[in-house]
Amino acid sequence: MAKESMKAREVKRAKMVAQYAEKRAALKKIIATADVNTEEGAMAAYEAARKLQAIPRNANPIRLHNRCKVTGRPKGYMRQFGLSRIQFREMASSGLIPGVKKASW
Repeated sequence: MAKESMKAREVKRAKMVAQYAEKRAALKKIIATADVNTEEGAMAAYEAARKLQAIPRNANPIRLHNRCKVTGRPKGYMRQFGLSRIQFREMASSGLIPGVKKASW
């Protein structure tokens, strides 16, 4: 089981990503569409890049990591179920996941 502090840190990061998502998208759009051949465009892109760098690092969605909903395990995560492979196997074997059964042929 993951430490509670690690789970709390992921929740905090997710909130921060949601909080800054609109601002990040706007700044990235300015940088991408600015005409750097002109003085005004280059300055606009430069200012937008400076503002983007001022945003906290944890506001970047790349820093989020998927974790098992039950144990908080970061590795072996199955997106479709939101569980780690270990919890998925245990829950599927005991019939707790609807529509999933062990394969046999």
